Parts: sequence; structure tokens; C-alpha cells
Amino acid sequence: MPWDRSAPHPLLRTWTAGRGLRGEGRTAVVVGSGLGADAEHLASLGFRTTGFDVAPTAVRLARERHPGSPVSYEVADLLALPAAWRGAFDLVVEVYTLGALPDPPRSDAARAVAGLVAPGGTLLAVAFRRTPATGPADGPPFPLARAEVEALATGGLEVVAVEEHDGPHWRAELHRPA
Repeated sequence: MPWDRSAPHPLLRTWTAGRGLRGEGRTAVVVGSGLGADAEHLASLGFRTTGFDVAPTAVRLARERHPGSPVSYEVADLLALPAAWRGAFDLVVEVYTLGALPDPPRSDAARAVAGLVAPGGTLLAVAFRRTPATGPADGPPFPLARAEVEALATGGLEVVAVEEHDGPHWRAELHRPA
């Protein structure tokens, strides 16, 4: 499966390591968690972690791959999330999910991702980067323009950083004031 990784995404791993991030007493959610590598990474840092995916098979395989894991793996649709998840997570991690969607419904999905962030919380997003040279792709994946990444700053979220990385990738950090 092209989205199967046995290790957390390198841009997530370096971001957490660079901050010495610890999650004790805090919650995290991984959007489109696939087979669980990113969710397991956050749980290893002490976050009470939820990983969700629209694909029941991915959720089943994540549970099988990580028996005894503290991660709560759930089947959920980004465009129809449980009301209890709104503003409920201290850390929201989104890697490639928005770029897997055409627009529409990508804009609605981006608002749903932003809506998961609790007051005082952080959103970390990783996406393929669209450049003037590459232009829009027929996708998926659909590389995102900088403006599309910055558009995650909705509902009170503020852009902390949008970084260009090799690949080409964006890594964006956003924060919701407490």
C-alpha cells in the first residue's frame, strides 16, 4: 500500500524531537491515521492519542499491527466528525490527507481539521508542495499551494510557521490561542 509506513513521517519526527515534545496529560489526534505509525509515535511521547481513518480496513490493520497499543483507533469521516471531537485535541497531526482530496471537498476538510484543535492547541500539517514549476496536479495526490496551507488558519487558528522542505513538502504549524 503506498500510504503504509512503519515509522512516523520524518517531518513529524523531527518536529517533535526539535521541541523535546512530551504529551503527558495532553491529547492528540492523527487525521487519516492509516496503519498507525504517526499515532504510535505521539503515544510514545505520552499523548493520549486517537487515530482515525475513513477506511475500516486501515483501522483494523492498525489495531492488528499495534496490539496492546494505548492509541484509540477509530473509523471516522473527516467531513462528518463526532461533535465531541470539536476543539478537543491539544495536538492535531494531518499528513497528506488534505492533499488526497480534490477541491471540493478539500476546503471543507481543511475547516474540519482546524476545528479539532483545542484552545491552546497546535496543528501540524504536512503536504506535498505545489510550486509554480509544477503547477496543479491531476492527483491524487494534489500538491497544495502555500495559500491553501495557510488557509488552515481558520476559526481562530494562527500560522506559526510554514516551511518548505525537500520532497517537495510543506510543514505547517498553527496554534489556537488559549
